[in-house]
Amino acid sequence: MLEVIKERDKVTAAELTDEFPLSKSSIHNYLNTLEHEGYIINEEGTYRLGLRLLDLGGYARHKKRLYQSSKDEVTKLAVESGEMANLLVEEHGRGIYLYRANGEQAVTSDSYIGHRVYLHNTALGLAILAHLPRERVNKIIEQHGLPQTTENTITDRNALLDRLDRVRETGLAFDEEERLKGLRCVAIPIIDKNDEVKGAISISGPMSRLQGDYYQTELPEKLKNAANMIELNINYT
Repeated sequence: MLEVIKERDKVTAAELTDEFPLSKSSIHNYLNTLEHEGYIINEEGTYRLGLRLLDLGGYARHKKRLYQSSKDEVTKLAVESGEMANLLVEEHGRGIYLYRANGEQAVTSDSYIGHRVYLHNTALGLAILAHLPRERVNKIIEQHGLPQTTENTITDRNALLDRLDRVRETGLAFDEEERLKGLRCVAIPIIDKNDEVKGAISISGPMSRLQGDYYQTELPEKLKNAANMIELNINYT
């Protein structure tokens, strides 16, 4: 029910009754409970999400060790590059932006902290998928598919698996306008001492700036240095 309210921004009880196979009284009972607990707000019969969810999400993020170990390095990447720097983790087969920081030139995108994205069409997601067991990757594909978001999105399983092999070999993932037109991104995974991927960090920006050696060499080097510091933090502190 909360997901439906999020997707539609605002809903009425009647709209929810059409969405779920529940009686009107059951829908109203759920809404009253959610409103009482602060998860939704009732504005003259129209319901929207409340900030209680932000409290829970913020607490969950704060308790995550990777967040504590990464946020300073991600912020540093944003400051040094002037672009947007991101930290993504995988949960239930989707990517979740755990943290992000904007440099002076950062472009605005549709994502935000807590935003869920597919893994196959982002550099961050590719960096994570490349270091997951192949069986797990196949399950994610079966569960979520490979939906196309731009003309550059990989939508073929075999093509994706070949791409992941290359990412694993090089340790770098590049996004060539595969989720958003005009946006490039380079990412690197965060690997713990047990050789398990914990997440990925990236720098993203417009194609007009992310070009040549700056995109292919300089930014990856910054990411490698940041990833090394993060891995030291999560493994030995």
